[in-house]
Amino acid sequence: MNEKKFPLAKDRLEELSKKYPTPFYLYDEKAIRENARRIIKAFSPFPAFKEHFAVKACPNPFIIKILAEEGFGADCSSLPELLLADMAGIKGEDIMLTSNETPAKEYIKARELGAIINLDDFTHIAFLEKTFSSLPELVSFRYNPGPLKEGNAIIGKPEEAKYGFTREQLIEGYKLLKAKGVKRFGLHTMVASNELSLDYHLETGRLLFELAVEIKNKCGVSIEFVNLGGGLGIPYRPEQEALSWEVLAAELKKLYDSIIVPSGLGGMGIHTEYGRPITGPYGWLVARALHSKHIYREYIGLDACMADLMRPALYGAYHHITISGKENASGTETYDIVGSLCENNDKFAVQRKLPKIETAAEAAGGGNTDGGDFVIIHDAGAHGRAMGFNYNGKLRCGELLLRCDGSVIQIRRPETIDDYFATLNPEDLDKF
Repeated sequence: MNEKKFPLAKDRLEELSKKYPTPFYLYDEKAIRENARRIIKAFSPFPAFKEHFAVKACPNPFIIKILAEEGFGADCSSLPELLLADMAGIKGEDIMLTSNETPAKEYIKARELGAIINLDDFTHIAFLEKTFSSLPELVSFRYNPGPLKEGNAIIGKPEEAKYGFTREQLIEGYKLLKAKGVKRFGLHTMVASNELSLDYHLETGRLLFELAVEIKNKCGVSIEFVNLGGGLGIPYRPEQEALSWEVLAAELKKLYDSIIVPSGLGGMGIHTEYGRPITGPYGWLVARALHSKHIYREYIGLDACMADLMRPALYGAYHHITISGKENASGTETYDIVGSLCENNDKFAVQRKLPKIETAAEAAGGGNTDGGDFVIIHDAGAHGRAMGFNYNGKLRCGELLLRCDGSVIQIRRPETIDDYFATLNPEDLDKF
């Protein structure tokens, strides 16, 4: 059983909300650091290991800096993400640019930073040559195994995905790069999302290890590192169990020793680009219950909406919910927990058993708009605030960090009306 805990008691949350009104995200620095150290220790038996944190999961430079201090690099998919990694102190080949349909300016910035460029398509080789006067010393390719590998519900089937080289294109690509003077080579894939099956990740490792040997034999190219991608899931539901870092690394090492070491590639490094399991369990969306609605179902309306966390609406994803101060109370009520967006799928939970929730409208006779229970949405530390948007003119919420010493700081302020209108030129409207 995976117990869902929130690090702050209700009285502390009440105090905090006076300075930082809900909704907001809260991240636990201590838990993130401890998790990072555990990962590095688990993978330490490999000759070389580098975790490039998937910036897209939680693109906040404070979080990225914490991970950089623990020895992590960054996996970036855009120019702003490259800038975030640099801002957080991650440099050189600790940064990996894994993008697709990539504009030249992203390649230029990546090379300026000394980042590893991970090409997504065979035609990008020629594009890279047109962008630079010479090719980088180190180039990586992203592999799409097609029907050789099953996908999963979130990322889909590899053969239907827009990403990566085919096997035949890889072989041709490495031969071409070698002929053009490239000296160092990487290999990467990313074929799943939120996958908790150990066997699935071991199969991915075997696939890449065997491919690295094949590339060596057919192209005369020694792969310097294999990037196993990300895709590792987290136990969103209490009845699920997390996949052990120690077990995953140990089982991958067995495959490495049986496939890579005998091939003469025994110094090959292992890279990953985990995001969700790095910060996901250590972030929460905190909201207030504003209104209740009693029609064909019982509804609780929050001051947050899917513009703050869209995973339940986008994927039908489950996020565990607790009510601050009522963590041990029985789930006597059945609610749909909803936001205020003009979309009927703006729901954080559907027909969820929860304790009786008091709303702001009910608190203090209805006159206290700051009242109402705190609704805690768990496992929101990855692909949460990052996927926010402004539909309906909704303003994205801020982010707070619970420091190791117990203090709380704001690491991103909430958006304001001025932010929303910042890209418009109202004075031009008068001339229109």
